[in-house]
Amino acid sequence: MRKHQILSAFLIFFAVMFMAVSSFAQVYEDKIYKSSIRSVILNRTGGELTPPIINFNSDETLTLSFDDLEAGYQTWQYTFIHCNADWTPTDLWQNEYLNGYTDDYIRDYLNSFNTLQPYTHYSLTFPNRDISFTIPGNYLLKIYPEGQPDNPIITRKIYVMDKRVTVRASVKPALDINLRFTHQDLVFSILHPNYTISEPYSQLKVVVLQNQRADNAKYNIRPLMIRDGELDYQYLDGTLTFEGGNEFRYVDLQSLKGSTNRIRSVEIRNNRYIVDLLFDKPRGFSPYITYEDINGKYLVRTVDARNSADEAEYAWVNFFIPYEIPFPGSTMFIVGQFNDWRTDKSVPAELGRMNYNYARQGYEARLLLKQGYYDYMYALVDDKTGKMDFSQAEGNHSETGNSYTILVYNKEQGTRYDRLIAVEIVEN
Repeated sequence: MRKHQILSAFLIFFAVMFMAVSSFAQVYEDKIYKSSIRSVILNRTGGELTPPIINFNSDETLTLSFDDLEAGYQTWQYTFIHCNADWTPTDLWQNEYLNGYTDDYIRDYLNSFNTLQPYTHYSLTFPNRDISFTIPGNYLLKIYPEGQPDNPIITRKIYVMDKRVTVRASVKPALDINLRFTHQDLVFSILHPNYTISEPYSQLKVVVLQNQRADNAKYNIRPLMIRDGELDYQYLDGTLTFEGGNEFRYVDLQSLKGSTNRIRSVEIRNNRYIVDLLFDKPRGFSPYITYEDINGKYLVRTVDARNSADEAEYAWVNFFIPYEIPFPGSTMFIVGQFNDWRTDKSVPAELGRMNYNYARQGYEARLLLKQGYYDYMYALVDDKTGKMDFSQAEGNHSETGNSYTILVYNKEQGTRYDRLIAVEIVEN
């Protein structure tokens, strides 16, 4: 009996340890977990299309908004999880990084008004008088049903910066002659004349994002050279080389009253809006054409009513891109910020996964989108590796305008977290 009790105690101990290790190994991401949740937008308050970055100990706030197509008020709670530079959770207790409550309720909501698709629109502004941040760094915002913190409906990354250093950066065509016309090199230096970085190779962490994408982000980039008050990251070996891509395609749904230069027809069928777009063309082998885009982002807006939050319509939008035969071993997706660049197998057709239509000889999808302006691209995704390939449908050009975000973290002596000490956004 005694041996059985000891064995049970050991099994419980190792189970708890395994759960703790598994929890710590969790890598967080921007994700929607509930199919009825749509149009999730997180920007700096008052700034459309701005990234979710605020300065520490400032009056700046962020605003999250989203719709629930299961119309009717739901009680949602929210909380924050402090994370390392790689988006694994830190080992800090919540009372070490949150001031006030550790969780609270979303109180601002609107029921849709005069729309064919009913929904409830929710919004949240933070930091606020109930919850604020006591240290800088990465935070994960988690929205969940009342009393169910382990059952999130939305997670979103946010950045709280305590600026200590300056980043000087530029984007150039790739130095490698074989990539010069298709890829881009990011070169930068970190200037820190009044801030001590004692261990630049072990405690300093640098992350680079292209157009806020997570799939091709570069982590833990070490300085190439160290000078007095300056760290040089001007790599010449491809460490900071990115595919150039192409300018984003777009669809303007701000009005459903008539056709635009991208919309072929708008109809109401079965009590819902149906929008047929003009066919897209593959651009993999086409010459580069420059025009303004919003680097994969989207915004919700209607000119058909006063208030976009609760009066904008939802429409089923038909996309089509022709190919004589399907690509074997791959799946075509429509991607952008609107679907968090997601291309896993769980993504439904209404959020970007395309099917090949043999009769029409091309890939098609019908997406459910709220009125607004959307940037998007077509990505061919390998069914085994999950890697996105834009070269077939979009092409790669070193002239393409892209947005690069450089995030600089430092684990200072005596601390247990990565302090975000600089954010620099550079566009070419």
